[in-house]
Amino acid sequence: MTESPRPDPSHPDGVPGDTRAAGREVLGAAAALGRSLGQFAGRAGHASYRAARSGVARAVDARRRRREARPAPDHPVPPGTRGGRLAGLRSLAGRRPVIALACAALLLPFVALALYVGAALVTLPPLGSGAVATGQRAVTVEADDGRVFATRGSFRGHRLTQADLPPHLAQAIVAIEDRRFYHHFGIDLRGMARAAWRNLRGGGVREGGSTITQQYVRLVTLNQEKTLWRKTQEALLALRAEATMSKDEILLGYLDAAYFGAGAYGADAAAKRYFGKPAKALTLPEAAMLAGLVRAPSQLAPTHNLGGAKERADVVLQAMVETGAITQKEADAARRQSVTLKTPPEAPPGTNYFLDMIAPDLRRLAGADGDITVRSTLNLDLQSLAEAVVARRLDKDGARRKVGQAAMVVLSKDGAILALVGGRDYEDSQFDRAVQAKRQPGSLFKMLTYLTAYEKGLTPETVMVDRPVRIGDWEPENDDGKFRGPVSLRTAFALSINTVAAEVGQEVGIPAIIATARRLGIQSDLPEVPSLVLGSGSVSLLEMTRAFGSVLAGRTPLDTYAINAIRGGDPKPTYVRGDPPGGATLPVEPRTMMLDSLQAVVDSGTGRAARVPGQIVGGKTGTSQDFRDAWFVGMTPDLVVGVWVGNDDNSPMNRMFGGEMPAGIFHDFVQRASALIAKGRARNAVSAARAEAVPAAQVVRPAANPADDLRGVPSVIDTGTLSFRGRSVRLLGVEGQGGHLARQLAGYLRRREVVCAEAGPDGTRCTLDGADLAGMIIAAGGARAREDAPADLLEAEDQARAERVGLWGR
Repeated sequence: MTESPRPDPSHPDGVPGDTRAAGREVLGAAAALGRSLGQFAGRAGHASYRAARSGVARAVDARRRRREARPAPDHPVPPGTRGGRLAGLRSLAGRRPVIALACAALLLPFVALALYVGAALVTLPPLGSGAVATGQRAVTVEADDGRVFATRGSFRGHRLTQADLPPHLAQAIVAIEDRRFYHHFGIDLRGMARAAWRNLRGGGVREGGSTITQQYVRLVTLNQEKTLWRKTQEALLALRAEATMSKDEILLGYLDAAYFGAGAYGADAAAKRYFGKPAKALTLPEAAMLAGLVRAPSQLAPTHNLGGAKERADVVLQAMVETGAITQKEADAARRQSVTLKTPPEAPPGTNYFLDMIAPDLRRLAGADGDITVRSTLNLDLQSLAEAVVARRLDKDGARRKVGQAAMVVLSKDGAILALVGGRDYEDSQFDRAVQAKRQPGSLFKMLTYLTAYEKGLTPETVMVDRPVRIGDWEPENDDGKFRGPVSLRTAFALSINTVAAEVGQEVGIPAIIATARRLGIQSDLPEVPSLVLGSGSVSLLEMTRAFGSVLAGRTPLDTYAINAIRGGDPKPTYVRGDPPGGATLPVEPRTMMLDSLQAVVDSGTGRAARVPGQIVGGKTGTSQDFRDAWFVGMTPDLVVGVWVGNDDNSPMNRMFGGEMPAGIFHDFVQRASALIAKGRARNAVSAARAEAVPAAQVVRPAANPADDLRGVPSVIDTGTLSFRGRSVRLLGVEGQGGHLARQLAGYLRRREVVCAEAGPDGTRCTLDGADLAGMIIAAGGARAREDAPADLLEAEDQARAERVGLWGR
């Protein structure tokens, strides 16, 4: 390996002056110095004690004699006489305690230093005894189509060998972190003095004085506490490392232990994390970027601060020029080379609920330690749509109806979790209301009551009487306070008549209903009371959605899952989901009756807001007591979608029924989900090289009559309204924003021609450089899409929401 400064080939280790021998000598000298200082301190302390004791005794005796002495003669004794000499000796003897105490005071700092260093030497931990804190292992998560959308944990990679170490990386680390690495013996006194002087002149900590050796022993042996004790042990361990290891071994150990940001520990892990290649394949600009990260990895990680990482890489390249590792020409060429990251963006915030949910399954299924890649069931298009429709409904009606939160679960017919919304904003609250929250489902629970009745011989055509009912102390009432007399069970279920449900519960028995709930996958505690038929027990949204999915699939229970496969370092997967075990099935006739009743709820009952033209839809509404919870779980032939809205503090909403906002969220989602699923299938059928070049939101709509086009450089009134020479044009489907967003759009459109064609009374389609301007604005987060906007604009808004850009940013 070639380093700068270059090793001396005349030495066996290639290190000038044999720093290993120097390190051993320094370590031995430090130990000898400690022993000598200890012996000297002991002798000095004993002598000082004896002198002080003797001096105090003489001083007391002298004061006694002076009190007893006669008055002094009129003429003092000449100093040269015998009496004068005795007086001088007595004076000197009186000062001896002071001299002894002064000597002891001067020795105390040296004694304390010797004791401190000796204690540090005695308590030194073995080199390399500290485990590098890397947290949980690295997990890369893929969507159902293979797109990587999230990473979690710590990447470790492979330990470097001398053959794996690219020369440029070693040169870059030495140039930016410790230029005198090959010339010092573990502690660089010159570097420490230089750093102290620069920090003093700068009025703060501008430069550190730690060598690579010191950083290495701190990473593998000590902690990160900023104390004098830790720094002392760090210096002593650095001497030990230099005495027992070669410079190359120290450098390799440092590169294996250093943190490079974004969960990457070690140079090989960082190279794979950021550039998709092992460390030995790094180019010069890539090596310079990695070397620049170790000083501030969290701040400069290129996954979220690519500009800062590139600026720091330029500093590293210049340092390599100054140390002679590369020429100025090579540095300039490296700056011109583009560095391409091969790493997924930060996980969309809403997907974190899904990631939290699968974490326990990963610990159970992944097996041995090591980095893993997970192929999940999450459909990114449906996830983005789910988050968007929930947010849009809450933004529109949440404050007015006193609704603070919502949750949503989307299952495929075979139980795969395709989308999951655990709350309004993960960054505000990580509590997952779809999985963790247990709330009363209200009339949603009637599905289990009626399914039990159908299995026991009742049918949708069975007639019961809607009338006042009293069961013990419980008197159920209908929401509207009315009684309809004789009604069929289909009608009673569709209109969610409480009195009839109570009678059905009494006829089939509460234990039988609980048994049906267990068969369909509900595991929460259910009270064996008559009011259970109206949802007085507490369940999770995922449980209820799973129960409805069991009816759709005909299996009991439906096996819901979120992981398709797990891969480790070996090509062979460590886990692959197989076919579900052959479990129990629902009897065909009761299942058919239940599906018919669910469809009646949407066609003519409380769930009419969930109807989607051209699609077969069934479902059930639910509203708990005092309007604290509102639910809708619906299904199409391919999907099961569960929705809950309410407040975290369990406070009542403003008369919110399950047939309102929850059914509306279901409608908004299902209306567009089919197109997204078809789009995903088409995307999976072609290779990435043949993917669409222009997003749907940017497709150009040709003008019906080119003669009527408006052309020119417009002024911006807001992000949804332009002005051409005094004529205002409102962009189709765009709810414009003013303020800084409008100013940004005006700056972007300055001196650029926009072409607009009338699209009707609802607005105008405009293009910029052949792309749809409305789609560009919404995709950049510069405006909202109106509720009646075309589907491509709604998709653009969904994407902007998911990526938190523009007005959706925090």
